[in-house]
Amino acid sequence: MKKNLPVAVLIVGMIVALDQWVKTWVQSNIAFNHEQPLIPGVVDLTHIWNFGAAWSSFSGQHLFFVIISVLALGVMAYVFMKKYQNWWYVIGLSLLCGGTLGNFIDRLGRGYVVDMFALRFISFPIFNIADIALTLGVVVILFALLKDDSLA
Repeated sequence: MKKNLPVAVLIVGMIVALDQWVKTWVQSNIAFNHEQPLIPGVVDLTHIWNFGAAWSSFSGQHLFFVIISVLALGVMAYVFMKKYQNWWYVIGLSLLCGGTLGNFIDRLGRGYVVDMFALRFISFPIFNIADIALTLGVVVILFALLKDDSLA
């Protein structure tokens, strides 16, 4: 575990730092509820507040999301201790942890999550770096589960 823990901490730290930096930049440079093209016709940078989860589901359930985040981080730490020798789990769990912490920091500090990436070529909820890390983390964990011979 000693050699994989620093890698996990580095991945988590990089995700949280990038996520918080982008959120701070967006809040400082884009007016609330406004947008500017990042890649015209593909992705716009926008500045919205999300008081819920994806598609603003469970909006206003602040305490619920704080509790779920703490529980999720605990479960991820437990699974990490069990699966630390498998790089796929280390990477997946690190992505999940970084994404969870990025949005958790927003919920605690701001009372909402700052979202900024708006896809213009499909109808999709506006999202942030933490959400990207969470999605990638789920994909990597699913791959790890498919490759895990100990589960057969």
